[in-house]
Amino acid sequence: MPERWTAEDERNLAADRLVLKKLEARGEEPSQWLLDEYNDLTRRKKQAKQRRPKGEGGVYQRADGMWCASLELPSTDGKRRRKVIARRDKGAVVAELRAAKKELEKHGNIATNSITLGRWMAHWINDIAPQKIRPKTLAGYRTVVDGYIVPLLGKKRLDKLTAEDVRTLHKVMQNTPKDPKLRGQKNLPEDTVMLSSTYTLLAHNSLSTALKVAHREGKIPVNVCDLVDRPRARKSLQKALTAEQAIRLLQHLATRQDGPLWACYLLTGARRGEILGLEADRVTDQLDLSWQLQRITDISKAPADWEYRELGGTLYLTRPKSSAGWRVIPLVEPLKSILKLQMGDQTKGLVFTRDGKPWDPDRATKEWNKLLADAGLPTDVVLHGARHTVVDLMYEAGVHEAITQEIVGHSAIAMTRKYRSKGNAPQLTAAMSKLSKLLEQ
Repeated sequence: MPERWTAEDERNLAADRLVLKKLEARGEEPSQWLLDEYNDLTRRKKQAKQRRPKGEGGVYQRADGMWCASLELPSTDGKRRRKVIARRDKGAVVAELRAAKKELEKHGNIATNSITLGRWMAHWINDIAPQKIRPKTLAGYRTVVDGYIVPLLGKKRLDKLTAEDVRTLHKVMQNTPKDPKLRGQKNLPEDTVMLSSTYTLLAHNSLSTALKVAHREGKIPVNVCDLVDRPRARKSLQKALTAEQAIRLLQHLATRQDGPLWACYLLTGARRGEILGLEADRVTDQLDLSWQLQRITDISKAPADWEYRELGGTLYLTRPKSSAGWRVIPLVEPLKSILKLQMGDQTKGLVFTRDGKPWDPDRATKEWNKLLADAGLPTDVVLHGARHTVVDLMYEAGVHEAITQEIVGHSAIAMTRKYRSKGNAPQLTAAMSKLSKLLEQ
């Protein structure tokens, strides 16, 4: 077994080398004792390097006595990357080096820094995410980042985050009362409503998206969210109006000044913001639904390539989030006549306004509920349920799925199928006939 090479040996070797150089510069011969010591130190150092125990490659001792190890890592930007481990005990360095090598072999990369998850999430949500993520989506991410991810996991080192930490986040959120007043109480009422599975899924997606960037930049070896099953959003049946109820509502709308607005939803399957943001110059023999009205509280950090137009205050016209939403649909009777009556000679500006101003999206939702009540219809059908009604009627009318998908602006047929309600089938055939007669009047 070779003798241990120490920091003192390294200092002695450096001192002897310096003396030899000085003697050589002066033309003087060194003593035999000096030569023997220098040669012995040189031999011992060489042996120590050649005979390191298995798994100790790259382990060395600095002049300050600290034991170190260096491991080469894959480059992420063309520059050399190394993982340096330093400990006072040689055994600890060797053990950590072996663990790092296993991690590198398993994941293809390992982290080289130790910032906290809290610091990384703050950097991601404020500086990175706004360049790619739309303001409305980003606002949702920010609520779960500030409300749950950072408070629960923010002090953890980014490179030490585990799959179990992600599961803990899921569990805590799923057992958190929706009502803030109930949080922290030991004895909760039996009917306590917890945070929705959709909200937990939002937190998972936020964390996963942030860790994906960290992994791409080489800050972590793996995105631990990929190792955990995503929370499943609870399947809730989106209620829709039956065909007979849609007919009753259309009849009721004929008595209201704002009837044309709500008729557009029933006869197109458009989204809330698409009708509220409809402009007169986009109404011809077709309806151009390539813009939608949204409320954006902070537009300053919107992605550079995101299209929007300001309407006033915090209301904007924006492009739909997917290209499938940029659609143009035929304008047919009776909607054609309904819109003509609404617009008159109007050629520009919003088709539908409230007291001369753009509709507030939330106000439209509330007014829809009042409308259903006035018409004597179920008030548990939300405005978005009108899209489900349209999909139901198109299925019953025999419209091909691909055409239905294009009309309602779904990115995939699978989404169109999800919009098809359950329970209307027995009445749809007769109801469609009644609806057709009504539309011919």
